[in-house]
Amino acid sequence: MSLNELTIKEANEGLKRKDFSSVELTQACFDQIKKTDKKIEAFITLTEEQGLAQAKQADRAGDFSLSLAGIPAAIKDIFLTKDVRTTCASKILENYIAPYTGTAVNKIFDQGGVMLGKTNLDEFACGSSTETSYYAKTKNPWDLERVPGGSSGGSAAAVAANQCLYALGTDTGGSIRQPASLCNLVGIKPTYGRVSRYGVIAMASSLDQVGPMAKTVEDAALILEQIAGQDKYDSTTTSRAVPKYSQEIKQDIKGLKIGLPKEYFVGGMDAAVEKNVRAAIKKLEDLGAEMVEVSLPNVKYGLAVYYILMPSELSANLAKFDGVRFGLSARADNLLNNYLQTRAQGFGAEIRRRIMLGTYSLSAGYYDAYYLKAQKVRTLVKNDFEKALAEVDCLLTPTSPTVAFKFGEKTDDPLTMYLSDIYTVSINIAGVPALSLPCGFALPKNGSTEMPVGMQLIGRHFDESTILKVAYNYEQATDWHKRQPTIV
Repeated sequence: MSLNELTIKEANEGLKRKDFSSVELTQACFDQIKKTDKKIEAFITLTEEQGLAQAKQADRAGDFSLSLAGIPAAIKDIFLTKDVRTTCASKILENYIAPYTGTAVNKIFDQGGVMLGKTNLDEFACGSSTETSYYAKTKNPWDLERVPGGSSGGSAAAVAANQCLYALGTDTGGSIRQPASLCNLVGIKPTYGRVSRYGVIAMASSLDQVGPMAKTVEDAALILEQIAGQDKYDSTTTSRAVPKYSQEIKQDIKGLKIGLPKEYFVGGMDAAVEKNVRAAIKKLEDLGAEMVEVSLPNVKYGLAVYYILMPSELSANLAKFDGVRFGLSARADNLLNNYLQTRAQGFGAEIRRRIMLGTYSLSAGYYDAYYLKAQKVRTLVKNDFEKALAEVDCLLTPTSPTVAFKFGEKTDDPLTMYLSDIYTVSINIAGVPALSLPCGFALPKNGSTEMPVGMQLIGRHFDESTILKVAYNYEQATDWHKRQPTIV
């Protein structure tokens, strides 16, 4: 096994034993990137000089008691990183260099972690396929004709192709969980407020959350332990203590009640995806969990609520990109033309579409009919989750209604693309934690290569421990996560 194929746990143990150095581990990842990224295009910016310097520093310090020390990671290019380009996969920020580093990334650096580079995404995290990036269309390592999911598609592809040992992503409506599902990874969207958003370029501030993408549940737990916690720079973060997730996951799940929302097991889901998720449910029953049918009656409005609230917040957050303070400037003959031309040249079609939707929802005469009503329905969705989770320990659903689709398959019809997140957006609306983990493979109707299937576990507010524990028990009883793409 090559060093870049190791899990965080395996690499940490090897570093402690001095079987290899952080520099050797990091170089193995850069070698894999150079070998495979022309095909996959997971990275926008590589930080080879900085990464090797960080690895040398970790080796000099020699303290690998911290789980992420000396471990190479990929960072979604929505996190600000001092002295390194941060683009959000947009032309408008093509040459933007951030003056500071965001909290989640800083926590990794403080541990002695190593940054390999910044990964591709849908422009400003708006998309489910990484096709809206200004720079490249990232390919799924399992089938180069298919998307890796989005918006954290570059992060997912990099981990799946063993270009790094783990990655950071962001999740506003499924942008960690959906690509994790499509690329055979573990991806966690923590509870809103569990991880600081300081230094993340905002998409929709009441929905965005930072989380890890990893090869195993234990790795994801180790990362979450390190990046979670209160931050004085983010007033939405909680003062609650961060549990030792990596220890708590090892308890068994006998007698645990898992809710199956009847609204999630309906028509529209690919039959092969449902078959794999049903088999995973049976496996969890064999491990001692009890399945209980529950109802989330208002979840059917989740997608509609999301596509009012998210564009509204996006339009407000992107107003700062006006060609005056930073980023692209059209340098027009007057201020208004400068605004208009900068934004027309700098934003892609999907961003312009969402800005227009959001501005319309917030405009006089439509605010009450759309935005205000969506906020009220949001409360109903949140109440549904709280009620269901009062009866059971966690919920189980599919992550995505299909396996990875082909490039161009959904770009002509934005509504079809938006439906890719139908099982994930309601979790962000409710603010509860959720994760996706591998649960099988299915043959697409229009393909000859089996593609990964993911299942989603949803927990109570600030109870990431339970969903991680269920996921770990399932993972230990199966070997889906051990399968590797053969293309790269």
